[in-house]
Amino acid sequence: MFSKILIANRGEIAVRVAKTAKRLGIGVVAVHSDVDADAPHVRIADEAVAIGPAPASESYLRIDHVIAAAKSTGAEAIHPGYGFLSENAEFADALDAAGIVFIGPYADTIRAMGSKAAAKDLMESAGVPVLSGYQGDDQASTTFIEAAERIGYPVLLKAAAGGGGKGMRMVEKTADLEAALESARREALSSFGDDRFIVEKYLTAPRHIEVQIFGDGEGSVVHAFERDCSVQRRHQKIIEEAPAPNLPAGVRQSLLEAGVRAGEATRYRGAGTVEFLYDGKDGVYFMEMNTRLQVEHPVSESITGLDFVEWQLRIAAGEGLPLDQSGIRESGHSFEARLYAEDPDRDFAPSIGTLEHLEFPPSARVDSGVSEGQEISPHYDPMIAKIVTAGPDRETALERLAVALEGTRVAGLETNTRFLHALATEPDFVEGKVSTAFIDEHRESLFARADDDMLARAAAALWLDGQSDGEPDPWSSLSNWRSNQPATRTLGLATSDGTDVLELTQQNGTFTLRSERQASAADRRTHKAPGETRSIHGHSPVLNGQEVRFGIGEETVTAVVAPHRSAYRVWIGIDVFDIAITSLASTAGQHKSAEGSLEAPMPGVVVALSVAEGDTVQAGDTLLILEAMKMEHQVHAPSDGVVKRVLFAAGAQVREGDTLVELAVAD
Repeated sequence: MFSKILIANRGEIAVRVAKTAKRLGIGVVAVHSDVDADAPHVRIADEAVAIGPAPASESYLRIDHVIAAAKSTGAEAIHPGYGFLSENAEFADALDAAGIVFIGPYADTIRAMGSKAAAKDLMESAGVPVLSGYQGDDQASTTFIEAAERIGYPVLLKAAAGGGGKGMRMVEKTADLEAALESARREALSSFGDDRFIVEKYLTAPRHIEVQIFGDGEGSVVHAFERDCSVQRRHQKIIEEAPAPNLPAGVRQSLLEAGVRAGEATRYRGAGTVEFLYDGKDGVYFMEMNTRLQVEHPVSESITGLDFVEWQLRIAAGEGLPLDQSGIRESGHSFEARLYAEDPDRDFAPSIGTLEHLEFPPSARVDSGVSEGQEISPHYDPMIAKIVTAGPDRETALERLAVALEGTRVAGLETNTRFLHALATEPDFVEGKVSTAFIDEHRESLFARADDDMLARAAAALWLDGQSDGEPDPWSSLSNWRSNQPATRTLGLATSDGTDVLELTQQNGTFTLRSERQASAADRRTHKAPGETRSIHGHSPVLNGQEVRFGIGEETVTAVVAPHRSAYRVWIGIDVFDIAITSLASTAGQHKSAEGSLEAPMPGVVVALSVAEGDTVQAGDTLLILEAMKMEHQVHAPSDGVVKRVLFAAGAQVREGDTLVELAVAD
């Protein structure tokens, strides 16, 4: 076994590999970019070497820097993790030339499987079933059109050197193929430096099932059963499970045998995954081989009881396969949910920011490479953690996943936590009725959001009051709770429903929360009173750190409150509410300070201007639109007048209290 290895990666996979290596008594060397100098994967290592600036192309992808780090620290082998250099044949060749062991497959295997065209040809010759298609050298558009018409629409264009969902286009008719091919080629050239393509029959709603294999590099290959990775967004997996649900025994056997044949055909060494499409009937078709450890490997570890990183290390050290096929057994069921810093409501756009609050459930296995206070930067994958649960059966494992997601709380940026919970509890998913079209077919239920945040307002108000006792606070009333007399506090706030005046009254263990909506622009023009007032009555508020508990009738509400950017985030079960404190004057619809100036009621971004200097406005007219917490807030003229100055342009970031517009107010 090795005495010291270098991990050429970052994030959760670098932490994961380091834990196994240290358990085996192996010294660990981490490499890091400048922005990762204090990252968890660096802190867990025995030694760390800086290899360049934040961009991966200048650090984690620099083969020369990684090899120099290994030589300077005396590392005998390098584990590439996944991503970055893990499937780079030139990297494997360079390590071999430097006398350093690559903990992965042979370079020739990586090279053969890195080309979808070459891989498909090799699999077909090995008797592994493949989809009908074209993967030849002639890359003319007319050739692809002829192939598509022969195969039959719909077809899928796939970058020959692609992966991760990039360089893929589904085409339904000949008229669209050439434009789709040109677009996909640009994307593939940018992502992989290679614009060669293949085309194959597109299955409209298949299942994505993969087989975990290990090989000793001498011809012996075993499998560690299969995983279902059908639930995806933009061809990228979100929730995986093992074993695959509702899979006929005959189909399963065919899959496992095909996976082993694929490994044997490539003289596979180490851990690899053979991915297939299953048509839901009898057909299974080779899709690609990933010549590395997969992100979703923990679910297979859970059902087999094996440590796949340990297997990689032992095979690379020349110890061969730790077990033969008869010694690999499965038991129970497991799920993995990928927690990303992304916003599902904005087409899963990455969310950048600081992890102001990070809380994971103790009941689940959590593989993470970040910590509270760390920044999620735009330079790397936005994964925060993998949340893994297991149980004796699928139902138990899935229930545990739903509970674990409810206990996962992140503030400072947006995440897909609620979306993952919606997936895990969707009735069709619970029954195992999954396919790669699952999200598109269930959008209405998966993207539904809680539309009433009165309980969240109560939780935030009670928490703020508890925090403010004896300290400066945002409430306009400075009175604290009194045991025998009612105490009332008033503040302004902004939520997803708009801007309110909030009044909290408490006496003898009970409280009333009164929320008064800001008047609309139309109401202000006609001098109508605010149109909506809502109240909630509760009892026995109890605060314990960030947790708030209170009663509403016979129901007990438990909420967690934490700072979130310039506001507060409230969790009640899986539902998340963001609440910003703002000034009472601006909440009441004035948005003004002395001498006709209008101030920002909260931190945000000016997304649109409706007026310019010299414009005449009437009371209630929209002056500009401010975006905060993913919500747009209109700032209205408090009275008739003329715009003297507009101090911010569209796109500008503003702080609470910044003067936005100055008005010459009419008499």
